[in-house]
Amino acid sequence: MPRTFPDSAPAVSADKGIVLSVDAMGGDKGPAAVVAGLARFLRDEPAARAILHGRESELTPLVTKRGIAGQVTIRDCPDVVQMKDKPSVALRHGKTTSMWSAISAVREGDAAVCISCGNTGALMAMSMLLLRKAEGVNRPAIACLWPSRNPSGFNVMLDCGADIRADQDDLLTYALMGASYARNGLGIKHPRVGLLNVGVEEHKGRAELKVAHDLIARAAPRGDYDYVGFVEGGDLPSSRVDVIVTDGFTGNVALKTGEGTATLISELLRAAFMKTILSRFAALLSYSSMRRLRKRIDPRRVNGGVFLGLNRIVVKSHGSADATGMAAAVQLAYRLAQSGFSDKLAARVASAVALAQEAHHDDAPQDPSPLTGKTAT
Repeated sequence: MPRTFPDSAPAVSADKGIVLSVDAMGGDKGPAAVVAGLARFLRDEPAARAILHGRESELTPLVTKRGIAGQVTIRDCPDVVQMKDKPSVALRHGKTTSMWSAISAVREGDAAVCISCGNTGALMAMSMLLLRKAEGVNRPAIACLWPSRNPSGFNVMLDCGADIRADQDDLLTYALMGASYARNGLGIKHPRVGLLNVGVEEHKGRAELKVAHDLIARAAPRGDYDYVGFVEGGDLPSSRVDVIVTDGFTGNVALKTGEGTATLISELLRAAFMKTILSRFAALLSYSSMRRLRKRIDPRRVNGGVFLGLNRIVVKSHGSADATGMAAAVQLAYRLAQSGFSDKLAARVASAVALAQEAHHDDAPQDPSPLTGKTAT
């Protein structure tokens, strides 16, 4: 039997706080970092509650040490999905793992949202099996936040790697889901959506991109967003757009390239400041400015990729997240749950399905007239 500190943990607790389901065992830094990040969040949100999934013998002393026993339920799970595990293996043998338990708590209605920093492929596979895709969604997407020049400080990009393929209907669904996420996650009332391409000219790009271009433009009034058209890689951090739509292959390559470039610049800058006594003095003089810059682009502040297109909310934290990063992922999940994001997203997806069906009907050739043999106009 799982040990519980409160008596129960419904999706909305007795004092109206949101209940979070947290996989404590999947991260590179172990459950200590997960519990520390959760504790930071719970101190700021005293009404919130959490179900913590993992080995009870490891979690109980960590929860007690952080003083959050009154807000946490522990569900004992003997096994852990390893980072090296294939999704198919995790599905076959994962029912006793902390990841499976964390997703199941959301499926059963015990919690409103799931957070895990474990194996991405396994998390998506389990989430699709247990929570199912939302009606009308062919391929779920992972949405991430990209540092930008916008007032919010970030742009939304999807898909970041849930599926390497995406046809025109998928891209339309991504546009509507991304706009809904920007509206509820970043507070942007009327998001601007762009479709990632090799150029901004309408004649450029693959055939499905050109069709998606028309579909997304046509859906803008019903989706309550502005469509800015094609955007290029240089627009990812720009203030021209709030949501960037692309397939999972392109999005994942862009994301990993951005992360690698940011790491390289950080290392080169550190090496330059440490090279001579004069440069070290310059580093000391610019310390406060560099600290503000580091905080501005700190990836831990935007930790958390959201799985869009499922019937419930799942947030994927970076596997190497520390307490700061974990707290950010939990905060994001909490904010989306508070906004009723799942229900709002379902309405957007329904719009996408209707629009796609209308588009296919409008573009299809009409049946020949039985009297004249000519196509009806």
